[in-house]
Amino acid sequence: MLALGTVILRQLGLNRAGEVRLGRFLSNKKVTKEALIEAMQEKVGVAAKGRHVLAIQDTTEINYQKHKSRVKGLGLVGNGIDVGFFMHPMLVLDAQDKTCLGISALTQWIREDKDRTSYKKELIEKKESFRWIRTAESSKKVLGEAKCITIIADRESDIYEEWARIPDEKTHLIIRACRDRKLYGEDLKLSEKVNNLPVQGILEIEVEGKVGKRRAHKAKLEVRYTEVEIKKSKNCTDKNAPGYIKLSVVDVKELDTVVEGEDPIHWCLLTTHRVSELTGALQIVDWYCARWNIEQLFRTLKKQGLDIESSQVENADALMKLSAIALQVALQTMQLTLAREGRDQKIQILFDEEECQVLRGLQSKLEGKTEKQKNPHASDKLSWASWIIARLGGWKGYKSERPPGPITMARGLTRFHSIHEGWLLFKDVCIP
Repeated sequence: MLALGTVILRQLGLNRAGEVRLGRFLSNKKVTKEALIEAMQEKVGVAAKGRHVLAIQDTTEINYQKHKSRVKGLGLVGNGIDVGFFMHPMLVLDAQDKTCLGISALTQWIREDKDRTSYKKELIEKKESFRWIRTAESSKKVLGEAKCITIIADRESDIYEEWARIPDEKTHLIIRACRDRKLYGEDLKLSEKVNNLPVQGILEIEVEGKVGKRRAHKAKLEVRYTEVEIKKSKNCTDKNAPGYIKLSVVDVKELDTVVEGEDPIHWCLLTTHRVSELTGALQIVDWYCARWNIEQLFRTLKKQGLDIESSQVENADALMKLSAIALQVALQTMQLTLAREGRDQKIQILFDEEECQVLRGLQSKLEGKTEKQKNPHASDKLSWASWIIARLGGWKGYKSERPPGPITMARGLTRFHSIHEGWLLFKDVCIP
């Protein structure tokens, strides 16, 4: 899959017999989603040992409406009309250098078509939103040997039961506030408290563009922070949850850099990390900005990368297994993408010695005559391979250029593996 850049079985199998073998593998009941996920977890558990890690969770839908007539067992997705299923992974990064360590949990489910009139009164364990808590709990076990875990999520994860259950002495949360929560012991709501705070500093950040939503630009943000005690919400169904929870709030709001026609950036971030000075507030914003990486992971998994939604597997359970494998391939592309910025790891995590030999041969062809056109990285680092793969994907190699993204890396990886396959064929046929 990594070599060919596709999830289509007839292409992966190379011939009819290979396609049939792959189809049988995915349909085999002894090949379980749980086993595939455990393989991911084992790797990241080892990689996280002794580190402070950022564990970023989010949901994406896998839409198979185009294949509706022949795929069995799917449910409705977000628009309530199309069919497919949902994936909710936890992506793990090193908190200090943002290197990509792996996937610590993956929740997949098919939405049931049932009456939701009593949804708010249901126990949290019976709601779809429980995925935020279940994924966090699973990741805590997998990352048990990490020095510290900071779980990061967007607004859907602002659930009182999660604030009550997940944090402990080495596990923290950073979640963008969704609800204007009531504060304990104060006749104020969260928004009123924040709006009355003085500006403590100004922060500039590079905002990544989102097609149809936001254009890339440099944003100037005013920063406020304080400590709050949020009151237990009426919708909380956990009788054992405390009456209030003490948190820090870091609020950032865009000033005069707003792109015409777009809303200003405004993040009200709640966290269990104690924030008592500007440096700590800026650190929380920096860690929250790392959430962008999981969006890039989804982008690599879907239409602009592996195009998981183009698969022609005809059974929902097999599709979910295939998507778990594809997530691992997308992860490797992400590791290369992050390495381009010096978020480095040993090259052996992705390439063996024979592949490194091919990379060395390619480098001599891809480097130019000037220093600006040379690979600046050490050959035992993933960044060195990342430079070569990006060049194969169409990047020109100049620092003044926009850095290569995951799609360029995916394109380069496909080309590299074709070259590597040719090299192996040459060795078998031409070298005695």
